[in-house]
Amino acid sequence: MPTRAFRVPPGGGTARGTPPTFSVVIAARDAVESISEAVESALTQTQQAIEVIVSDDGSIDGTAEALTPYRDRITYLRNDHGGVAAARNAALEVARGEFFAVLDADDRYLPERLEALGELAMARPDLDLLCTDALLEHEGRVVGTFGEGCPFAVEEQRAAILERCFCAWPAVRRKTLVAAGAFDESLRTGSDWECAIRLLFSGAVAGLVDDPLYSYRVHDRSLTADRVGTLNDRVAFLEQAGRSYALGPTERAALSRSLTRQRAALVLTEAEAALREQADDARRRALAAARSPGVAMRSRIAAAAAAIAPRTAARALARSRHSRLGRSIPRR
Repeated sequence: MPTRAFRVPPGGGTARGTPPTFSVVIAARDAVESISEAVESALTQTQQAIEVIVSDDGSIDGTAEALTPYRDRITYLRNDHGGVAAARNAALEVARGEFFAVLDADDRYLPERLEALGELAMARPDLDLLCTDALLEHEGRVVGTFGEGCPFAVEEQRAAILERCFCAWPAVRRKTLVAAGAFDESLRTGSDWECAIRLLFSGAVAGLVDDPLYSYRVHDRSLTADRVGTLNDRVAFLEQAGRSYALGPTERAALSRSLTRQRAALVLTEAEAALREQADDARRRALAAARSPGVAMRSRIAAAAAAIAPRTAARALARSRHSRLGRSIPRR
């Protein structure tokens, strides 16, 4: 078997750990079209999980029925709709594995993911977050990897996590996750990033298998209006991090850069949503975006033009599925 490449912080000692156990947790909401593939990918790992938990966040589309063929091989939890954080927390209450391994309902694991994470855990038993790189797929075609746009941080992990969620879709040591307070159910989105911040600031350490063993499906939907809420959540928990932790100079600078980017993305997305909807405040929001710090010059010019001619901008946006004002809005 070829030796896997790991990206890990220095240290950790020389002792080798014992093989870990994994609970794979799939939070699902109206995922009838994809849930079977996600479950299959979790059940057919070269290293078996001790359990696969599907935590149904109040689906109304037939997700439960799609899981009927797997009921004797999975743990199925039916919850009232409370969001992905609540669904994951419900699974955390019953999970038995040493590591709580996240899998989104419209994504899939490649067959060797748990095996690779297990090798990483044994090589570095001090790690609390185990990650792999991920393939980005759009309409069945691989368009890149997660690490290309969001590189894993080996050093200064506390500063890096304030800038970007570099440990996406991790397997988290269950007792560490419980001790940190689990996932924040007040957040509609971004609970994974916010949780990673809390974990690393509580002393957790993350490592990466430098191989894309997770498949993330990139969707065209939710490009504008839904992103307003996402970016609002990001700004809110990043601001809270600045109030909650004693940050060193490097961490304070990282947080400042991160907030500047997220606030710029928010004001651009708010302007674009208003323009698409031809809202009464579209001109004002476009002008605010043109004047906001952190907005790239190209987007600033586009926003200024939209403020001058909002109806023309609205028609141009209607012809495009993709963001026109904030082309470089980051996913994480």
